[in-house]
Amino acid sequence: MAVFTTVSQDEIARWLLDYDLGEVRALRGIASGIENSNFFLTMEQDGVTREYVLTIFERLSFAQLPYYLHLMDHLARHGISVPAPVAARDGEILRALKGKPATIVTRLSGASQLAPQASHCAEVGTMLARMHLAGQDYPRQQPNLRSLAWWRQTEPEILPFLDPAQRQLLAGEIAHQTAFFGSADYAALAGGPCHCDLFRDNVLFDTDASGAPKLGGFFDFYFAGNDKWLFDLAVTVNDWCIDLPTGALDVDRAQAMLRAYHAVRPLTATEAAHWQDMLRAGALRFWVSRLWDFFLPREADMLQPHDPTHFERILRQRLDADAPLPWI
Repeated sequence: MAVFTTVSQDEIARWLLDYDLGEVRALRGIASGIENSNFFLTMEQDGVTREYVLTIFERLSFAQLPYYLHLMDHLARHGISVPAPVAARDGEILRALKGKPATIVTRLSGASQLAPQASHCAEVGTMLARMHLAGQDYPRQQPNLRSLAWWRQTEPEILPFLDPAQRQLLAGEIAHQTAFFGSADYAALAGGPCHCDLFRDNVLFDTDASGAPKLGGFFDFYFAGNDKWLFDLAVTVNDWCIDLPTGALDVDRAQAMLRAYHAVRPLTATEAAHWQDMLRAGALRFWVSRLWDFFLPREADMLQPHDPTHFERILRQRLDADAPLPWI
């Protein structure tokens, strides 16, 4: 969520004349992330101040965006704590700003938990399973745009920047995932709308009346797509339940998340059999994307590309160590 497209408070005030949100009190760019231009937006109406997030989309098109925005609206209406898109007076939730698609969503309360404990992981696992089930009747369809086809398309672009060992790892894992994705077992896996990017910085934790932490919600759905639910779970475990310096799984946190998820949406024997394949797929997806962002960057205010070697380490860990599911 770096700022690629700058916008002034006066410009946004004029743009917001088509909304019924009151007066602009503050507009502040958000530095984290690398895909879209995001801003915290403070509005005041009838003496009440409310917080929103304004997003200007840099890569996604007007044709692609309704899938994400209406998914967020669908999940919010089904009791999942996610940002809800705000409609203009004409009912539209997606409009042009400085020639690019833009939207406003409600801002969730809370802060990211960057040093999660098993209790945080359990709450994430429970809500992720609830989110998957809530999305079952979402009518729109769009594939995960950062899945196998994109990995294969991106491979020749990033190969010149890799050493021989990295090239071998990349080619070997893409070949493995190509075979896995083409298997009957893969086709049989349950799926539907997935977040596909549920990292620690895309989840907020708040506190309850007693001061204890509670999950505030999931946000940043702009990598979402229809995929296998097991892939979404693997991506989440690969971030929330690891030792960051080495990429090794933290057993206590992984068990807490998986058991909490399994209690809401029990995983099948086929899913259990391919858990390791999906952990590898989740690691590959983000190694490829971080290599691409790191070596082929775009210019942006506050752009902070992530270190691609982090997910190279995770992928190598998943190749070298089994990660049995805790309920088996």
